[in-house]
Amino acid sequence: MQPTHAFAPFLERLAEEARAAIMPHFRSAFSVENKQEGGFDPVTIADRAGETAMRKLINAEYPGHGILGEEHGSENLDAEHVWVLDPIDGTRAFITGLPTWGTLIGLTTNGKPSLGMMAQPYVGEFYAGDCKSAWYQGPLGAKTLKTRSCAYLTEAVMFTTTPFLFKGAERTAYDAVERETRLARYGTDCYGYCMVAAGQADLVVESGLQPYDVVALAPIIEGAGGVMTTWTGGSPANGGQIVASGDPRLHDIVLKKLASAAA
Repeated sequence: MQPTHAFAPFLERLAEEARAAIMPHFRSAFSVENKQEGGFDPVTIADRAGETAMRKLINAEYPGHGILGEEHGSENLDAEHVWVLDPIDGTRAFITGLPTWGTLIGLTTNGKPSLGMMAQPYVGEFYAGDCKSAWYQGPLGAKTLKTRSCAYLTEAVMFTTTPFLFKGAERTAYDAVERETRLARYGTDCYGYCMVAAGQADLVVESGLQPYDVVALAPIIEGAGGVMTTWTGGSPANGGQIVASGDPRLHDIVLKKLASAAA
């Protein structure tokens, strides 16, 4: 399919800039820094180099646009168009050599997610969407992404990065959802959302996310026919507690089960 969003071709250019900066470091020797006192939130030279490369291209091509990035902060956030960047979503996977990380490139238009891509340069896969449609390019060729039908939690395949994301009432609510699913898988980061968009799975439930974790993924999920919101059913643009479902009927069921812990 041919995407119609005006900035869709620019996603590919940004992904290539990130790839060139990141891939020389993958499965190589590099130091890992910890950004979180009292915990572990890793960052590497590859994270910073990937974001720097994308920011440079955005500033050169669209100097009036804003940028929000995980590693280098924000600029011009009151612009109509703001690029939201996570050069390596899944840094824990990256530093352990697993190919389940991805470069997230999102765009908000007047504060709403409007365009996004998850690029995985090691395996050569690209998942993208513009809220109206979603598409894939990679080793399996080019194809349109479409979520699958799943109206019951007992038939659902669910992803989350780890159950340890959830604390207190959140964990209780999450466990109640997981117990009813057919299968739960952990450690998927951004790939879980793309598998929902591709019709390989049905549900992602997470918490504690930032805008750069989700803005790129919402247009892919929605473009493929799914739904992505907060646990209260609001916009996912600011992160927080997030649910992504391939089937709107399943989404309604899960929101009701999470309502007691929704913030």
